[in-house]
Amino acid sequence: MRKEWTDAKRIVVKIGSSLLVDSASGTLKDVWLGALADDIAGLRKDGKDLIVVSSGAIALGRNALKLPQGALKLEDSQAAAAVGQIDLAHAYEDAFRARGLVAAQVLLTLGDTEKRQRYLNARSTMTTLLKLGAVPVVNENDTVATSEIRYGDNDRLAARVASMMSADCLVLLSDVDGFYTAPPGTRADACRLDEVRDITPEIEAMAGDVGSELSRGGMVTKIEAAKIAVAAGTHMAIASGKVLHPLEALAKKGDACTWFIARSDPVTARKRWIAGTLTPKGALIVDTGAATALASGKSLLPAGVTSVEGTFERGDAVTIRNGEGVEFGRGLAAYGHEEAKAIIGRKSGEIAAVLGYLGRPELIHRDDMVLKRKNER
Repeated sequence: MRKEWTDAKRIVVKIGSSLLVDSASGTLKDVWLGALADDIAGLRKDGKDLIVVSSGAIALGRNALKLPQGALKLEDSQAAAAVGQIDLAHAYEDAFRARGLVAAQVLLTLGDTEKRQRYLNARSTMTTLLKLGAVPVVNENDTVATSEIRYGDNDRLAARVASMMSADCLVLLSDVDGFYTAPPGTRADACRLDEVRDITPEIEAMAGDVGSELSRGGMVTKIEAAKIAVAAGTHMAIASGKVLHPLEALAKKGDACTWFIARSDPVTARKRWIAGTLTPKGALIVDTGAATALASGKSLLPAGVTSVEGTFERGDAVTIRNGEGVEFGRGLAAYGHEEAKAIIGRKSGEIAAVLGYLGRPELIHRDDMVLKRKNER
């Protein structure tokens, strides 16, 4: 077993349409889904968080609506997704419930992982679901996404979800068992790479479109997904899903696939993104007690904030300063500037009375914060 798998606490699994839907009949592969659910139930018992990113809605809806084979117009794809998503959700619900699991449907569009306010909402919802023991089943909301605001493939969606949720490992279950030096079947000397540590131009040049009829994605999209994942500190594996119990097989034969290795862990990558990429829109001034609490790894609570500067919305980056104006940290604000001004100096238990709703207890959660070392201040 590889440590990238055994050490992973949070795993995102992407399932392609060709694995889940029979291409001839257009119906769900119930036996395969049941075997996958067995794997997920076993991993949950081992204390791991699981998130599933599943294709298949359009393929199921196409069959139900008796749409023709081949490429669909956008409006036909949206109609197929609207019908197929119901069948897909029920299939996961039935398979998971039979194994003591709770399935939760989450439909995302591009903006949900690109716009920070919606990003935080989606992250918060899925974090809560995981804490409550549910297994989120994610798909792109094809019924409303136009061609300009959609992912177009679930490989990149899965990578964005893995990044958003600070997953340790992303597994792309595919109809091929890894990344090859050339598309399998096109060259006699094509061979699978066991491990990729740098996605070089040479690696990118090896990718070819090996997507199936039911899948929009090919190896090109998987390379794009790998770039997103490893940049976020998430290891990624391309593995075969053409066997029953594919996750069990991956655990037992960790090298029978291709691993893309991240250089840092998700927490480090996320902190680097907050510290060096985002432009601060404002500042929170804190007292000495709050500064001490932050240094010990605590979240920033309203009670320790003395003033608010700037104009920012929920999810925007802000600086954290002490009473002398020295910046010693940055983070993502859990409230906009007007709400922040209303609750500073208050205890977390008073937030609901002040704002009229029960919001988060902290102004900046420790997972959304990075502090400077003393020699950087």
